[in-house]
Amino acid sequence: MINLEDVHLTLPSEAGPVDILRGVSLSVSKGEAIGLVGPSGSGKSTMMAIIAGLERASRGYTKVAGHNLEDMGEDALALFRRDNVGIVFQSFHLIPTMTALENVAMPLEFAGDPDAFAGSEAALVDVGLEHRLTHYPAQLSGGEQQRVALARAVVRRPALLLADEPTGNLDGTTGAAIIELMFRLHEAANSTLILITHDPALAARCDRIVYMQDGRLDDAASLAAD
Repeated sequence: MINLEDVHLTLPSEAGPVDILRGVSLSVSKGEAIGLVGPSGSGKSTMMAIIAGLERASRGYTKVAGHNLEDMGEDALALFRRDNVGIVFQSFHLIPTMTALENVAMPLEFAGDPDAFAGSEAALVDVGLEHRLTHYPAQLSGGEQQRVALARAVVRRPALLLADEPTGNLDGTTGAAIIELMFRLHEAANSTLILITHDPALAARCDRIVYMQDGRLDDAASLAAD
């Protein structure tokens, strides 16, 4: 599902070029769940953005779901994400002027699905929000907003589910419920899951833990975790 080979990302700054990723290589099988851990600023979110086609590597090889991302233009990358990737962010990123039903329907509408709202309602039922269909984000709790975001990410049953600290803005009890729901949906769809987390216990629930440090994957730490 994912094959990264010697991926580098260097960005300009006033102080000179900054190396964000320094030769990352990673292979992830279909249906596998990966816990991606490491200190803040180590490059975890950047690597996830490259996997999603939201950021371009400076050099290296990036193949995801059969697509060579470095060969694709912006329009092709947008279609790639629409058809293959679901993303759950820490800060929800819901559109405040849209109801829960409308937020979740967006990926289906972009794909031209004539039953977008029926599919959106079914996804919200799956996450236990059938009683919040017409509520706006400001009318929902943090946990409910993250459930909407999760429903939006999985509504098209993507092959790849990316979650960047999805419980970071939630209390412990609510966060635990979101994680249970996310793993249930991942297993039901047999999707590949990449989960960024600072919680070792949460990472341990994945099939494999991958450690990142200073823009590199720490093979020794990963093997020790296995």
